Amino acid sequence: WRAAGSPTVTGANPFTDVASNAYYAQAVQWAVAQGITSGTSETTFSPDGTCTRAQAVALIYRAKGSPQVSGTNSFTDVDAGAYYADAVQWAVSNGVTTVQWAVSNGVTSGTSATTFGPDSQCTRAQIVTFLYQAFAN
Repeated sequence: WRAAGSPTVTGANPFTDVASNAYYAQAVQWAVAQGITSGTSETTFSPDGTCTRAQAVALIYRAKGSPQVSGTNSFTDVDAGAYYADAVQWAVSNGVTTVQWAVSNGVTSGTSATTFGPDSQCTRAQIVTFLYQAFAN
């Protein structure tokens, strides 16, 4: 939302767990309207829930317009049919998250050259690094 210029959001907030005065309320509403994310149900967003690596790259990938990807995925823990498979492939091929870079910078300790760790929780540091890599260029 901020990378898009913090656009004004109109319409009603459908989520009972997102207060209209919450600092993230407009960002959530904008992201839902753009198809970047959805709630955890029709009426909840779960703003205090944690985000997995798969969810983080999927959100960023969608925010970048879900660009076409090519090549094959070399990660043994990313199924080709997973909702985040294209996002992982895009993120790796665009330098948003490379295992070698991330490990050498202490971002993804615990992953390897053959695993992505899609179900691992992201730290705030990892997410902000992913955002920087995706939007700084």
